[in-house]
Amino acid sequence: MRPAATKITSVLDGHLWKQMIVAGAKALELKKHDVDALNVFPVPDGDTGTNMVLTIQSAARDAEKVANHSIGEVAAAASMGSLMGARGNSGVILSQLLRGIAKGFEGLHTANSLQVALALQAGVDTAYRAVMKPVEGTILTVSKETARAALVMAKSGGSLIETLQEAHEKGLKCLAKTPDMLPVLKQAGVVDAGGQGFLIIIGGWIAVLTGETLILDSLDDDQTLPKPHVQESSEIKREFMQVESLDYPYCTEFLVKGTDLRVEQIKQDLFDRGDSLLVVGTPEVVKIHVHVKNPGKILDYAIQWGSLHEVQIHNMLEQNENMAHAGKKEATTDALQGDIKPEKEDQPLKESGLVAVAMGQGIADVFLSLGADEVVFGGQTMNPSTEDLAEAVRKVPARQVFILPNNGNIVMAARQVKDVVQDRQVHVVPSKSIPQGIAALLSFSSDGEIEQTMKNMERGLGSVRSGEVTYAVRDSQYGDLTISDGDILGLIEDVIVTTGKSINEVAQATLEKMEWKTHDLVTIFYGEEIKQEEVERLQDWLREENPNIEVEIHPGRQPLYYYIFGVE
Repeated sequence: MRPAATKITSVLDGHLWKQMIVAGAKALELKKHDVDALNVFPVPDGDTGTNMVLTIQSAARDAEKVANHSIGEVAAAASMGSLMGARGNSGVILSQLLRGIAKGFEGLHTANSLQVALALQAGVDTAYRAVMKPVEGTILTVSKETARAALVMAKSGGSLIETLQEAHEKGLKCLAKTPDMLPVLKQAGVVDAGGQGFLIIIGGWIAVLTGETLILDSLDDDQTLPKPHVQESSEIKREFMQVESLDYPYCTEFLVKGTDLRVEQIKQDLFDRGDSLLVVGTPEVVKIHVHVKNPGKILDYAIQWGSLHEVQIHNMLEQNENMAHAGKKEATTDALQGDIKPEKEDQPLKESGLVAVAMGQGIADVFLSLGADEVVFGGQTMNPSTEDLAEAVRKVPARQVFILPNNGNIVMAARQVKDVVQDRQVHVVPSKSIPQGIAALLSFSSDGEIEQTMKNMERGLGSVRSGEVTYAVRDSQYGDLTISDGDILGLIEDVIVTTGKSINEVAQATLEKMEWKTHDLVTIFYGEEIKQEEVERLQDWLREENPNIEVEIHPGRQPLYYYIFGVE
């Protein structure tokens, strides 16, 4: 039985939708660790809940900036925020659901139950189109069933609250069936994490409408709700020990609101006014981000189109001076990718450049030494957002920029970069591991023909097998393997193939299952927790087993994963 509604409303406006988005973010923040725990594999990278929280928090913050009570405008802002903040596959799919919902609300000041149901369906349609090979038994299936239930209820005359409650109820029933749709879920004894996260968000929406719980109006009202944190790296390549010179020292960001705003025309007009240009939006609302010498000239231009809102101007030189005077030798990912003048800015524009994602400073150094222009720090436990990747792309002095995600959970976010970076062409090489990324980079040519370069790099992905050694974070049953919390795990291409109590023994067993003796080269990246004597012991074993095979060993300094192997 559903609880009786204590707050009656027949339509949604922008103010209420804003509250609902914030409530969804708060609800998921409270449950994110439970959602993370639903990760199919018992490895320490279950981050579905975290990725979804960071995505919807970004949506909520952008929605809160809209003063207008039009649901269309608030939904558009939330959609844009989710796009910029999308992390991981689950976060990207959530951003696509919000994007479709925004399309459903486009042009509306308020929305009744049927329009809300139709918007949910538009969200599902958009999300399915965004996924190249949709898999049933995931967040896609759960969202599809919620939208279907909402439409049935709304068409039968159901109220707004009844429509969402019915959608939530049917969604829960669908979620319970996801293990029957995906054998890997049944084997792990869990339901789909993304579907669970989506229903928690809808639960937050319903709480606002029913008044069941106290939902604060703003993210900032609750001090227990953290901002998206920035992953710290033990060492970042750049050090801010001196004040740099900036050609375009003012980071200028604002919204333009009006009618018949021409996004492409604005983009062209501003193309040569500065750098790091971002122009996205709709005919009614456009978001502009640009680094300039004189912010006033940009604002004078923009005001011709409509009214200016949320104007933010930051003196990046001052930011840089503060870092220099503080003598910081370590920087966060945002400093690496944010509004700091890149060293390569004065270089002439080349034809092609490359951005790679790395999960440790040692691995980052390898990518840089092989020719990567920019490295984004992230990986298993903190997937970089679409905006993180876009900022790195904007720093590359090239007309064409290739991205190596180097993790299967980052590929979708990388593919969205082309939607937010308009001043150059973006190409994603779908590398799903560090060894794959290195193999692809070795086939990269900065002055080669684009189509052929893509083919060569994608061919490189198939030339290497990838393995990892990590540890289990919970008891689990995976195939014939009974896994206990704390066991050492060996994976090949993200599939658990062996377990044990000794890191060295599991490393050897993993390499044996990778058939390393039949290959020409073994590459090993050892993690930050591995001591030199342990590495030498593994190296001695390899040499004794087959001294004719070349072995390369690098200090990857990656967290959580004791070893990363590549054989080719």
